[in-house]
Amino acid sequence: MELRDRDNRNSGIQRAFTLNIGTIIFSAVFIYLIVSLVMYLTANHVSSYQVTSGPLVKNNTYTGLIIRSEQVISADSGGYITYYARDNSRVKRYGAVYSVSPSSQDMEGAEASEETLANIRRHVRDFASSYQTKDFHNVYSFKYTLEGDVLDNTLADSPDLVTNTGASSITFGNQTISTCPVDGMVSYCMDGYENFTIEDISEDALDRNSYHATDLKINGQVKAGQQVYKVVNSENWSVIIPLTSRQIVQMTDRKTMRVKFLRDDITQTATFSILTMSNGAYYGKLDFTSGVIRYLDARFLDIELVTNVATGLKVPVSSVVSKRFYTIPVDYGTKGGDSNSVGFLKYRRAEDGSESSVFVTPTIYNKEKDRYYIDTMDFDEGDIIMKEGTSSDRYIIGNTDTLEGVYCTNKGYAVFRRINIIDKNEQYCLVESGTSYGISQFDYIVTDSRKVKESEVTAR
Repeated sequence: MELRDRDNRNSGIQRAFTLNIGTIIFSAVFIYLIVSLVMYLTANHVSSYQVTSGPLVKNNTYTGLIIRSEQVISADSGGYITYYARDNSRVKRYGAVYSVSPSSQDMEGAEASEETLANIRRHVRDFASSYQTKDFHNVYSFKYTLEGDVLDNTLADSPDLVTNTGASSITFGNQTISTCPVDGMVSYCMDGYENFTIEDISEDALDRNSYHATDLKINGQVKAGQQVYKVVNSENWSVIIPLTSRQIVQMTDRKTMRVKFLRDDITQTATFSILTMSNGAYYGKLDFTSGVIRYLDARFLDIELVTNVATGLKVPVSSVVSKRFYTIPVDYGTKGGDSNSVGFLKYRRAEDGSESSVFVTPTIYNKEKDRYYIDTMDFDEGDIIMKEGTSSDRYIIGNTDTLEGVYCTNKGYAVFRRINIIDKNEQYCLVESGTSYGISQFDYIVTDSRKVKESEVTAR
């Protein structure tokens, strides 16, 4: 009985001991989690910003109205029409544009010269290499190009070609071939803006939503006097854009403007002027002397005025911090040691009175005019440096100046990096790229420099 009681007591002690150990471990883990949570909630969290490159402010975009020198041409006679000039293409003066005949034309059986065949092969090759399904409408223009090649071949063998040179039309067989009256660019689209002038500018005229264009190409017969095509006879053209009062203030002194056409990302320089209308509205006029053929099929263009030409690295204003540096005259710099890095001869005086120097290579953050900027951690105030080759010229470390910079966190701790600010607004600064001991695109920097100290460990 006594032995049994002793065993029961030992089992109870073991259970109590086991229960206490589990409770202690659980309690320790629970306390650790609570402490970690409190520390996380009360910690100073440092957020990072990835440096990007570009302008400080995005350029303004506009929808502009194109004004060109255009002339609509009507058919002199009626009949079946055949086009020879490609839509939105250049045509020389008295070059064939279309023909009219009493019956539908069939050019089968015509013999082509080697030159004509070469032109046809080239046009087929160019069309096939650039063709996309969404450009199916260009097939008709391609058809006109090939027919033009065949017509040129036929006219070249015609004895009537010389006698009809300079005529607005050429009679060839039963066809009346109409020629272009001027050197220009042919378009088979009409929209009512062909005679548009500066005096016609209004809010309604620049309303893209109400714009409507008419395709002049037909498959079949044309009537005498019917509008057939239009020709643009000058490389000079203009784009009209609406302006606000604020934009006028910004652009008042501008005589030229860099314009980026969003349709094809081509940039071109234009002569810029501001138009004041009788109703008090303001418009910008951009004049060009080339490139009109690129947008012959358009009346409205989306453009971007490249007014913010300054580009660089963009950082938040809150990231900028000032740091104090020792300044040392450039004359005291020398090269030595195991590299070609610039360093300084630091003067030392031993207890026995002997003098010597040691070569120190600190981090040089900036060189401005006649002085270097040295980190204050590399020297103590009052240290003496000497010029190379002489012991009499000495400089006492003490003068300081400040540089602006940011804290870079690429390595997991805050490292000062110098910046040179080009421009700034309320939120961001634009800084130079390629600055010595500076930052680069895609670097991570501290968003708020007030929340961290240099060399402090951070987390991205």
